[in-house]
Amino acid sequence: MTNSFKVKLGQGGFGSVYKGELSNGNQVVVKILSELKGNGEDFINEVASVGRTSHVNIVNLLGFCCDGHHRALIYEFMPNGSLEKFIYGRESSNSSQFGWEKLHQIAIGIAQGLEYLHNGCNTRILHLDIKPHDILLDQHFCPKISDFGLAKLFPEARSKISMSHMRGTPGYIAPELYSRNFGQVSNKSDVYSYGIMILEMFAGKKDIEVDQVDHTSDIYFPDWIYRKLHEEQLGLHEIVSDEENNMVRKTIIVGLWCIQTSPLNRPTITRVLEMLEGDIELEIPPKPYLSYESHPSRQVSSCSPSTSFPSTK
Repeated sequence: MTNSFKVKLGQGGFGSVYKGELSNGNQVVVKILSELKGNGEDFINEVASVGRTSHVNIVNLLGFCCDGHHRALIYEFMPNGSLEKFIYGRESSNSSQFGWEKLHQIAIGIAQGLEYLHNGCNTRILHLDIKPHDILLDQHFCPKISDFGLAKLFPEARSKISMSHMRGTPGYIAPELYSRNFGQVSNKSDVYSYGIMILEMFAGKKDIEVDQVDHTSDIYFPDWIYRKLHEEQLGLHEIVSDEENNMVRKTIIVGLWCIQTSPLNRPTITRVLEMLEGDIELEIPPKPYLSYESHPSRQVSSCSPSTSFPSTK
């Protein structure tokens, strides 16, 4: 299937990914899990969670292999790879395909996938590791959520889950995963990661001037975005209409709502979709108070006061 693992597509936190081909000629992705935890928790998580899903914005699991200590997952092949290379690869010729409208459509597609995981399955699913690397793009640049190694399943009647230790990707981890003093782990934890991601999607766009921001310095990136938004100095270029300008500004405001320090102050992913798709004026949220990820030893500030979301009326 993988032609002796000759075509390696990438390396993730849970193993290596190879391109393969089925006997009928269909191209697939084969994910080989490298390190099993306990009885293969990551493998079981991924099969149990993705195997329950059927949605245009969720990657399709075609099959799996369990042979002794060897574990493999077989997914549909995504010809355009991950979102990561498009929003960070400024020199890539492919990045020119991503105008503001396309980025907005991708942001909505990812939110629709998350909304399905949170509300559309018989058993709710928390992804707990949403980031650009795990968003795959098909031939039409339709986004699909992948990599469910950290996913948690919980009954529909429950709104919160318990976790014994922090897991996830630094930079995208919600505060409550660091410390329960910020609140309980819930679907709002995915909303936080989503908010960081869409801020990076639009700030990673080459037409926003962020060159003056040193990401290794004491400048916390969302803090910089928040300040620029208040000053109306986001540095947007090649905006062809007021409608496009309003769309970009609104998406950034939604991202800032999503990364509020307290989970209680974040919208649900359903509300996020309403905010992104609705023709409503959004209030700028309170400034999120967090320490920057490059200095994890510093104490995280206390939660911001309780706030209400902008009305749809």
